[in-house]
Amino acid sequence: MEIVSKSDQDAVSVKSYNEYSNHNMRRPVVKPEIVSFMREEQAVLPGFLGELEAFAHEENVPIIPHETVVYFQFLLAALQPKHILEVGTAIGFSALLMAQTVPDAKVTTIERNPEMAELARQNFQKYDQENQIDLLEGDANDVLATLTGAYDFAFMDSAKSKYIVFLPHILKQLSVGGVVIIDDVFQGGDVAKPIEEVKRNQRGIYRGLHKLFAATLKNPGLTATLVPLGDGILMIRKDAEYVELS
Repeated sequence: MEIVSKSDQDAVSVKSYNEYSNHNMRRPVVKPEIVSFMREEQAVLPGFLGELEAFAHEENVPIIPHETVVYFQFLLAALQPKHILEVGTAIGFSALLMAQTVPDAKVTTIERNPEMAELARQNFQKYDQENQIDLLEGDANDVLATLTGAYDFAFMDSAKSKYIVFLPHILKQLSVGGVVIIDDVFQGGDVAKPIEEVKRNQRGIYRGLHKLFAATLKNPGLTATLVPLGDGILMIRKDAEYVELS
């Protein structure tokens, strides 16, 4: 897929995310001026990653915001994971970012949306020159149950209400000391409200995220922390071989 600007009459249109979009992810909970500062003052992405980032913004494809991009680069460079698992590929931006940041890592990424999987596949064919990325298409719950590898880093950016469903599978695959990053856990600040103040069509996500917090934030087998980047990320370190989620 050639990445082109919206002004190009042949620009690609991503229908599935334009039609069904969770706008809560577009509401960062940090002050707008601080968000702007983080996005404008930190290093821009060069080359194809910068083009993919711009394309995603133009087409309303939910990728990690730029402040989270820079944080990922710092974190992955420090951790140097060898085997990375991702749930939620979209157009392949974050998988390519992780592969570029850790050149000797292998990335397994899962995507259920056929349109996104096809766009990601084309991007991997074009930009994954070292064949670091393996794309698995299908429902994450089904695909995760088939995996047998050991991972030392995982990233979830998919259906928010299903995070608590996917996490037990991921923890089983994660090495002790491994890290899980879960994106968009604040839902524009909705998680801090009483459920009665949350729109009815968002309450399934609200309940799922609160189950996730209850299972992780005070779990003795995990070290967990919330970080206010973008729409919030939950960071988890697996501290024990067997972790029971409440």
